[in-house]
Parts: sequence; C-alpha cells; structure tokens
Amino acid sequence: MENEIVIHNENDLRSKIYTIRGMQVMLDFDLAEIYGYSVKAFNQQVKNNIEKFEDDFRFQLNEYETQNLRSKILTANFSTMSRTNPYAFTEQGIYMLMTVLRGDLAIKQSKILIRLFKTMKDFIIERENFIGYDEVAKLAIQTSQNMKEIAEMKTDIVAVKADVARIIEDFSNNGIKKDFLFLNEKVVEADLAYQQIYALAEKSIFVIDNYISLKTLVLLKSVKKNVDITIFSDNIHHGLHKKELDDFIKEYPQISVSFKKTDGIFHDRYIILDFGTENEKIYHCGASSKDAGNKVCSITTTADHEIYRSLIENLLKHQELVL
Repeated sequence: MENEIVIHNENDLRSKIYTIRGMQVMLDFDLAEIYGYSVKAFNQQVKNNIEKFEDDFRFQLNEYETQNLRSKILTANFSTMSRTNPYAFTEQGIYMLMTVLRGDLAIKQSKILIRLFKTMKDFIIERENFIGYDEVAKLAIQTSQNMKEIAEMKTDIVAVKADVARIIEDFSNNGIKKDFLFLNEKVVEADLAYQQIYALAEKSIFVIDNYISLKTLVLLKSVKKNVDITIFSDNIHHGLHKKELDDFIKEYPQISVSFKKTDGIFHDRYIILDFGTENEKIYHCGASSKDAGNKVCSITTTADHEIYRSLIENLLKHQELVL
C-alpha cells in the first residue's frame, strides 16, 4: 500500500530550495524522496534519459559546494558517507523529471506538483530569481512513498506519450486555480484569456514571443481545426525543446504549428489573428503566455494595424527556428 501523501508547510518547502552558483535549485536526494526513490535509483533514471538533462537543467556540485552544503544542513537523505557529490536540478530540470519518471505514483506526484504550482504565487513571487530564467519557481511539495514498492518497479521505464498527454491535460485543466490579467480592461483568468483569444482565429495565429515553453503550446491546444499556427521566437534560454514539441504534436496531430526566428528585433509580445484578412486582429501582450498571471499584466487590442504590417510581412521571411 502507498503511504498517505503528506503536504508540508511553507517552512518545509523553503528548506528544500538552495542557492548554488547564483541559482536556486533542488537537490537529488530531496527529489528522490519526493518521488519515492532511493537516491541511487533516482539518479539512474535520470542517467537512462541523460539526453533530456542539459547543463542548465542539471549539474553536479563540486567538492567545495558539497562540503559547504553539508556544513549548513542536516538531513538523513544527505549522507556524510556518500562518495558522490549531489546533483542540483533547476526548475527546468525538475519539470523534465515529469516526462522521465513513469508509473502511477510518478504521475500522481506530477499532478500534485502541477496543482500546487498554481497555488503558490506568494511563495513564487518572493523567489522570482529562482533559476536565473524569466520563468519562476513552481515546486512546492514533499511526499512520502513506499520505498519497497518503488524499488520493485522496472528501472528502464521512460515517459510515453500517454503519460505526457495526461500531464499536459492536467496542466491546462480549467478547474485548477489560475491568476488573473487584464484583457481589454476586463479581469480574466490568465490562461483563459489566451484561450479566448486563440479561439477567435479562423485561418491563422501568429505568436511573437522570444520566451516560450511547453505551456506556450498547451494554451494553443484548443484552436479550431485547420488554423495554421506560427510562433516567432528566438527561444531565449531554450525554454522549449524539440522532445516537448514532438510529444505535443503526437498528442494533438490536428494542430499545425511552425516556428520562425525573430532575429532579436522584437522586445514586446504580440498575437496576430487571421493576418491579411478582414477578420485580422492584433493583440499587444504585456507578458509571455507561459508567465501570464505571475504578476500584474495586460493584453490589449491594437487599433492601427497598418503600422505593424511591414514588420509582420518581414517576419514571415525569416528563417526557421530549430529547437
């Protein structure tokens, strides 16, 4: 039987976030406990999928960092006898774990994490520099699991598209509490605002945003059939990876999405619907869709389309963005 899931208070959560190399991260021994693995088994799962964990997702502490950490914390999970320095995971790396650790328990943990991400805004705002990216920290849970049952699970399991789909569906579930933004001076749930805008498109959607992630795609999953989507982005900080795109397309084959570079000429974010048609609409967005609702932001309709026309036409000539 699984142990009862335990949600710790804010002080417990804070105690599991460490500042290392100027970034706030979580360490392998705490994450192993969250997912119910031994540290060795947890790191083996990561090694089995090491191509998903680039240096900005996961890095190993050096000897000085390890000794400094030992002098500051006391935890049964951090063995003083260990010959291996622990690994640190940034927020991106922690999210990638959700596509690596498979099984009913892992899926349950991922869903709990995602739900809690949505309700931790006060905690997140205080730690807005969590990983040095524009994205903010979302982790907020530690759970206890039956180690024996987990140890009996196969060690070569990896994410399959059904698991990724379940995570994506849960992440975009309208039943989860969301923060708000101003859409043409009306207060609207942040994620719902983007979905409402995208639902108006009949022919095409252009998203201009240099900071994108899997959530950028998730918010587009309910567009009408035969609407072509083009995302113009330089994908700064590599927030979206090809594997995430491939998994998303497999789950939503009806969605046609392509990518082009902005070549650094755009600072602001825009959404253009049905460009070049009588139904054309242009929205100026105060934040990236992946971050909407984290802080006060607005989306407003732009009245004068002509001043943007040549810029958009030139964008369409830009090179393809390769993730």
